[in-house]
Amino acid sequence: MSRYRKAHSSPPSRQTMNRTDLPGLYVHTPFCKTRCPYCDFCSGADASLIDGWLNGVLREARMYPGARPFDSLYIGGGTPSLLDGLQMAKLISGLNEIFRFADATELTVEMNPDDVTREKLECYRSLGVNRISLGVQSFVEEEVRFLGRRHNALQAISAVEAVAGAGFREFSIDLMYGLPGQTIEAWQGTLEKAVSFSPDHLSCYQLTVEGNTPFVRMAREGKLVMPDDAFQADLFVTTSEYLTGAGFLHYEVSNFAHGAGKVARHNVKYWQHTPYLGLGPSAHSFAGRKRWWNVRDAARYLESIHGGHVPVEGSEELSSSQMNLEKLLFGSRTIWGINVRDIVPPPSEERIRELCDSGYITYESRRILPTLKGYLFADKLPLMIL
Repeated sequence: MSRYRKAHSSPPSRQTMNRTDLPGLYVHTPFCKTRCPYCDFCSGADASLIDGWLNGVLREARMYPGARPFDSLYIGGGTPSLLDGLQMAKLISGLNEIFRFADATELTVEMNPDDVTREKLECYRSLGVNRISLGVQSFVEEEVRFLGRRHNALQAISAVEAVAGAGFREFSIDLMYGLPGQTIEAWQGTLEKAVSFSPDHLSCYQLTVEGNTPFVRMAREGKLVMPDDAFQADLFVTTSEYLTGAGFLHYEVSNFAHGAGKVARHNVKYWQHTPYLGLGPSAHSFAGRKRWWNVRDAARYLESIHGGHVPVEGSEELSSSQMNLEKLLFGSRTIWGINVRDIVPPPSEERIRELCDSGYITYESRRILPTLKGYLFADKLPLMIL
């Protein structure tokens, strides 16, 4: 039990974190050359629509006049690195003409390893991109093939080396664990390889089989057998212990920063109820108590834009109880935890003491902070607190 009790030291102060209360801007790029068998995101749209999508995103942006200055721009997907230099330049320069951005804005672009070239990296830097998120997933050839990635293990290594040497302010590596047949030793080898490149940030995601994907169909047919929960927990703990031992801050269930200043500013907005605006098919937005989302299909998105309509498919107004529940859910996943003043009704001192004694949380300055064990049960912890 003792190995679970301390997920982290007291959370870093606001002044040391790479985050603010300004809103963030997200642009969804729904294009991929191939679709990974585990992916249920909005991706795989016809690449012939890229220029139309680009014009559509900029037209959609103009539908939000008077937006507050943003301090983060995250271009995700899909595969944004499919855009050539002229297309990326048109997107970023167009957004800069339409919106205001704060000084030192965090500007992230997701890249696939097989799209990484010196010319493309130089182009991105010249456009003001200061953070690259590289979708490696694995450095093990068999695992890369199983995941249906377009790159191979050698391309992944070459891509990380190129990004690490390109002079960006920050770069992040995405990795995936919990694959069928994966061993603790193999996963730790992947972590060691990743850390050897001195990344500023790592995102380590457990493979989940859900949605309408080939992996779901394989699982139903008995052709895909996932590791059991106990082994997944061992992989999770191995991840946290190794990376925190290597100097990383485990600031969210799946995310690690090499120091408080390297926390992904844009992603934190989702967990802190900071406003954000999403552009492009399936993109989500949030402000105040309202959340809304765009149509998922790229062709329908463009039809709506060309018809002069905001391409929103649905929205919801969160009640006070829903806001409180989300604060519990998000806080259970992050180093900042939960302010008990935000919980209605607040948990009893006896309940807090029970959760502390059981190793799920620590309690400091009227904040409930999840331990490593608490992270393991992040989806259930809010019900334990209530």
